Amino acid sequence: MSLLKGAGVGKYFGAQDVFKNLDFSIEMADRIGLVGPNGEGKTTLLEILAGVQEATAGQLQSRRDLRIGYLPQDPPVFAGMTLWQGMLEAFADLRRLEAELQELAQRLHDAEVLPRYSALQTEFERREGYTYETRIRTVLMGVGFGEDDFQLDMAHLSGGQRTRSLLARLLLEDPELLLLDEPTNHLDLVAVEWLESFLQNFKGGLVVVSHDRYFLDTVSNRTWEMAFGVLETYRGNYSAYARQRGERYQRRLKEWQEQQEYIAKTEDFIRRHIAGQRTKEAQGRRTRLQRFMRDEAIAKPQRHEEIRVRLSPPKRSGDIVLDFSDVEIGYEPERPILRMPDMELRRGMRVAVVGPNGAGKTTLMRSILGDLATLAGKIKTGTVVEMGYLSQDHDYLDKGADLVDTVRRIRPDMSIEETRTLLGSFLFKGDEVFKPIGELSGGQRSRLALVRLAVQEVNVLVLDEPTNHLDIASQEVLEDVLANFDGTFLLVSHDRYLVQALATHVWAVGEGAMQVMEGGWEVYLQWRETRRGAEEMRKASRQDEREVQRETRRERKQLEKMASRQREVEEEIAQLEEQMALLSERISAVGEKQDMEQVHALGEEYGELEQILAGLWREWEELGEVLEAG
Repeated sequence: MSLLKGAGVGKYFGAQDVFKNLDFSIEMADRIGLVGPNGEGKTTLLEILAGVQEATAGQLQSRRDLRIGYLPQDPPVFAGMTLWQGMLEAFADLRRLEAELQELAQRLHDAEVLPRYSALQTEFERREGYTYETRIRTVLMGVGFGEDDFQLDMAHLSGGQRTRSLLARLLLEDPELLLLDEPTNHLDLVAVEWLESFLQNFKGGLVVVSHDRYFLDTVSNRTWEMAFGVLETYRGNYSAYARQRGERYQRRLKEWQEQQEYIAKTEDFIRRHIAGQRTKEAQGRRTRLQRFMRDEAIAKPQRHEEIRVRLSPPKRSGDIVLDFSDVEIGYEPERPILRMPDMELRRGMRVAVVGPNGAGKTTLMRSILGDLATLAGKIKTGTVVEMGYLSQDHDYLDKGADLVDTVRRIRPDMSIEETRTLLGSFLFKGDEVFKPIGELSGGQRSRLALVRLAVQEVNVLVLDEPTNHLDIASQEVLEDVLANFDGTFLLVSHDRYLVQALATHVWAVGEGAMQVMEGGWEVYLQWRETRRGAEEMRKASRQDEREVQRETRRERKQLEKMASRQREVEEEIAQLEEQMALLSERISAVGEKQDMEQVHALGEEYGELEQILAGLWREWEELGEVLEAG
């Protein structure tokens, strides 16, 4: 039986349909990527699957006692517990079992307790009860928490930390069906790759909404597309879906065009013959056409409107765009964030700047733009270089200005009508162009930032997370725009799909340094794996060295103990020889008195001491040999 099935599922608010007549099935091994433009109802569908909302039409049927884990985009605040305590809640049943085992262990002298204890212990081991704390630590660190964070009050976590903590909790609860709404938000690259690995080994079903195309390629084996109130299903991951989507649209468009030709020909025949000699034939065709239009005709396939833009540099820059010489960047002279090799950015290069958060990527962009002075060295700009900048937080936009004013501040020569036409090509329609920027969504601000680049007529782009807040359709348009840009650009991005598609070079920053490499994302991955392998070898070598040092210390301590023991043996030998000398004198004195019985007894005692002395001498010699060899 399927984990979850839907038949005729619909949702409407008032008279507005979000979607209707959705039929779907989720199986145990399904890894479903749920995609589509913003506002099409992806989150609403996910909430219906999770039981957070109810469908207003149709039926949902799930497997009995199905365990569902749901990650919303804005997780709730959990108060009254630390991060560690919150994770322990995922194992509440297991911990109750553990507590009962501990209580029974105190009464094992009672024969009646033993069978119950044995059964519970078997169950505890089957559920991996002895490793749950290790699993908590592994998952928390996987999603980006350090051990210093484990005692954080969950009520004081940031939005990103709440997302990561709830994600960790869901993964620990081991649901049969995972529903994830933008799970890679607030995760750095290391955490995203860890999550990908986890989901690849997850044994249940998965439905994930994400704008991260590389993530979808990695974790999904089916794709659902929500568009125009309809759910379309595709085989394979995101890349497979993108190919099939284009092929499906072209096939349906051809069918619709052939249908329109048939309709037009039939209507023309009816018009020409309805009142003539072939009236009956025309009436028959009209009846068949009416039946066809009612029962068989297909609607024209729809496509969402896309951004229409080209970035065309008006002037060609010189061959050398930027020259870096002895450059150090940061905010404190004694603590530079990044030291750069001497190098050049040359015309036509498409450079992806990658590295962990806090490594200095944005600081580098600010230094290149001249907003931040270098701590050392110089960044020299080439000839005829005109730079355009897109920041991830769009802090250069005046929130009080409207869209038309924002564009005309850069290009005052443009008329209002020209400006509105340009904004329309970026999907700003009607009175939207007069809205204050402060009222725009994140995606709308990202599109407006692209409008600014289009009118600046630059030949070098400096892009800091340009796909933030863009839906997949807009990301694809941006990718196409950049692919056709006849200039140079520097791209800071966590969007691996974009980097893979565009980058000719990668600048990898981390640990205060930069590695420059020719090639795209795959080259960077190979370099990183080689580096990790070398680091693991260094760690193993250091581990071996520490083990040798520990062994040396153990041997040294053992030798010290042996030397101490040899000194003790020497003292025992001296005492024993003195004791035997006194005993020998007593034997002589008793022998003069002809007390043979006493002589015999003392002789036996002397013989025993001789044996002990011989043993001590052997031990002393053995210790001496070892100490001499050591």
